[in-house]
Amino acid sequence: MSSLFEKHRSTLETALEVIRHRGFWSAYPEMPSTRFYGEQAKEEGQQAYDALLNKDFSLPGYPEQGRAGNEQSPYGVALGIRYPVASAETLLKQSQEAGKVWANTPLDVRMGICLEILARLNSMSFEIANAVMHTSGQAFPMAFQAGGPNAQDRALEALAYAWAEMSQIPGQTDWVKPQGRAGDLVLEKHWRIIPRGVSVLIGCQTFPTWNSYSAFFANLVTGNTVIAKPHPSAILPMAITVRVAREVLSEQGLPADVVLLAAEDDGMGMAKQLALHPDVALIDYTGATAFGQWLRTQAATPLVYTEEAGVNSIVLGSTDDFEAMCQNIAFSLTLYSGQMCTTPQNLFVPRDGVLVNGERKTFDEVTAGISNAVDALLADPVRAVMVTGAIANEATLERVAAMRGAGRLIRDSAALPGMEQVRTATPLIQALDASDENIYGAECFGPVSFVIAVDDVEEGIRRATQLARTKGAITGAIYETDEKRLAQAVDAFAQAGVNLSVNLVGGIFVNQSAAFSDFHGTGANPAGNCCFADSAFVANRFRVAMWRRLKK
Repeated sequence: MSSLFEKHRSTLETALEVIRHRGFWSAYPEMPSTRFYGEQAKEEGQQAYDALLNKDFSLPGYPEQGRAGNEQSPYGVALGIRYPVASAETLLKQSQEAGKVWANTPLDVRMGICLEILARLNSMSFEIANAVMHTSGQAFPMAFQAGGPNAQDRALEALAYAWAEMSQIPGQTDWVKPQGRAGDLVLEKHWRIIPRGVSVLIGCQTFPTWNSYSAFFANLVTGNTVIAKPHPSAILPMAITVRVAREVLSEQGLPADVVLLAAEDDGMGMAKQLALHPDVALIDYTGATAFGQWLRTQAATPLVYTEEAGVNSIVLGSTDDFEAMCQNIAFSLTLYSGQMCTTPQNLFVPRDGVLVNGERKTFDEVTAGISNAVDALLADPVRAVMVTGAIANEATLERVAAMRGAGRLIRDSAALPGMEQVRTATPLIQALDASDENIYGAECFGPVSFVIAVDDVEEGIRRATQLARTKGAITGAIYETDEKRLAQAVDAFAQAGVNLSVNLVGGIFVNQSAAFSDFHGTGANPAGNCCFADSAFVANRFRVAMWRRLKK
């Protein structure tokens, strides 16, 4: 076994055990604490990030043909970083050359390298957190957790699934078939894992590492080379990742071009150029549905893994704790200004209200309860920006403005006071009727939510799951104390391919997805065709070839 594999073996073995029982475990502490990362980690991470600004980003050995980069922080400053770029043809040529060596690198060596990359990225979590914060607009606590340790956990989860699939294939065996008096027929058989080839990873702005690391590491460990094509507004987090990967590869005497960065300025069209090239074997994509559909129909390879837009819903029927329910929903609507693929958009509420300990709260009391909970959450401006973060791009603000007047106003969206240079927007909440599906029946990305009057809980379940089947959904939730209705909801959401959260209160929210336990997405509705992570996510990234001969 390779030295790096032995160094990190226990981490992999624990991950393999946890994905079988799916209990709580995290390999990489998500709290930005000196206890885990050292007394100087935060300061050193800030300094490392600051040192990258207003400079050319260095990627030693990269086949550079120019520079690009125009990232603007949603917190009001330009990053000023220029990244090396190369044409699609050049990147593919270099990737294929490196792939000849990488494909023949033993599995334990590849795994050891991947685990070492993750360990180094974890040690750089404060630097990466600043990079994620100033490209995505996430507040620092979320940028640290989601951009650093949580993303690293998802990567390790994918590595564990890949190892489980590949390690069950033996390298060789003697196949013995009894032939009676003629003696045994013996064949010497050998099997080899064959990677698909060059993979292209098309990232998003809002979660540049969390939504990319599963595929990045799944492709690497299965022997494929990786061309990382980050969003033009969020290059830095993946550029840091690529640099670390190339450093580890070079140290192990392997071609750094196993991992390449496809940086670009907005409008250069690199994603389409790569997707249409016949030498690309695998594509992973996170982003809007329109481009996801284009990839699935037009890309040169049929192996396209996507996470796309969806319409997430909450059905409100009854609760034992109205205040706690409203607070939980308010946080879910407000967190990162609704810019999460897991954020609920539609809240289906019976016209005659919600039962609370046997007494009915009217529809208007429910909407007021949620709106007031949002106001209370955001009352302290310092805490407010830690919850909302910043708006990643202007298009989201324009979307919020365009949706004003779409329904009866419950709560208007506004910029956070005292944050003039930061792009912010609090939740816009409007009341609609079930008949207004032309408004609530499509994703409205950002801090926009609809409280929709339905005849009863059953209609809410029916409409929520129908939207999931037709438009897609990553998450679903319900507040209901009647066990019979809960059973109906569980069946309906499962049949729609949606993971369901029930009666969440306190410190757990529908937005959250825990590696090693929660399957993120299902691949069973239009919000995406894969899951982070399961066996299906990794198993088709490689094939198995055999050679055999008679053994004398």
